[in-house]
Amino acid sequence: MQITINLPEELMKYYSRERFGQEVLEALVIEAYRTEKITTAEVGHILGLPSLWAVDEFLKQHKIDLHYDENDLENDRQTLQKLCINLNNSETYEGELSCTI
Repeated sequence: MQITINLPEELMKYYSRERFGQEVLEALVIEAYRTEKITTAEVGHILGLPSLWAVDEFLKQHKIDLHYDENDLENDRQTLQKLCINLNNSETYEGELSCTI
């Protein structure tokens, strides 16, 4: 979607004309993420960021923390538990392994 708006010239002195469109897009994405309208994955998709690490770095640069709630923690705990079980049952793993989750 393309939108045309009129901006005061005095506002434009603070922005690079070449990057203005990208800066507006980033500001909208940041606000949408901050207000939980979009997810971390959507931030990456909209901005063309290659990984969660890149999204995390982008958000940190703008002083925004990743949203991480109790459901995320529980999902991560279950994933780690499955990985631990798989490693313990692996015949190719050599060495000592201890997983407590």
